[in-house]
Amino acid sequence: MKDYMLNNGVAIPAVGFGTWRAKDGEEAYQAVLAALKAGYRHIDTAAIYQNEESVGRAIKDSGIAREELFITTKLWNDAHGYEVAKAAFATSLEKLGLDYLDLYLIHWPNPKPLRDNLWQAANSEAWRAMEELYQAGKIRALGVSNFLPHHLEELLKTAKIVPAVNQIRLAPGVYQREAIDYCRKQDILLEAWGPFGQGELFSNPDIKALADKYDKTVAQLALAWSIKEGFLPLPKSVTPERIISNLDFFDIKLSDEDAEILKNIEGLAGGAPDPDAVDF
Repeated sequence: MKDYMLNNGVAIPAVGFGTWRAKDGEEAYQAVLAALKAGYRHIDTAAIYQNEESVGRAIKDSGIAREELFITTKLWNDAHGYEVAKAAFATSLEKLGLDYLDLYLIHWPNPKPLRDNLWQAANSEAWRAMEELYQAGKIRALGVSNFLPHHLEELLKTAKIVPAVNQIRLAPGVYQREAIDYCRKQDILLEAWGPFGQGELFSNPDIKALADKYDKTVAQLALAWSIKEGFLPLPKSVTPERIISNLDFFDIKLSDEDAEILKNIEGLAGGAPDPDAVDF
């Protein structure tokens, strides 16, 4: 497993195991356990996934030393503020059964009902709480998720620490150029959630043809593309065979021409969500 280096000098495994929609209980537990056994050392969850306890149990039962793992969770929309962010962090840490987190993210920049020019202050206060937890050694790196440049610009007006990560939707055919360019200039690592799209990649004839060309699966090709772009993909599966198979892509030497084809592939459902318009 290769690493990226975050802007604060912390190493992060270049592929993470995603747990979105992995049901709390045996499904999430067994999936994370299988991922750790397969060689993943970076696990990504969130308070809203409601599976932190199962993820934490799998981490404990894996027997892998804590310092060998990189664990991420996220602050949900009902806890944007100073005191509530600290309380939410403590709850997540307890559910995970950990003493510290490797990465903590603000999950969305502009949550309902904190709109109408209230979100800037709410994010600033949440970030202030996270910075204090970082300084106290409870978090090794801070980041955000689903932030566009204007959200980052507002955050940086008061932030003492530049986010190390921005986790956004990125996949072949879903290329958020403005956010990508901004984060690269700010030395903010881009994590790719939904690196396989919403399943439609697997039936796309153009991607299937390219996968056949490289004698790899569509999933493996999508992950190779993500790494070539300098993204950190977060593949998710609850099937042990696919969990293992998804990691078998580091030998792919994707040509620039084929990478460009993947970048501009058409027909992906939904595209990237607009964080200023999501309703939850």
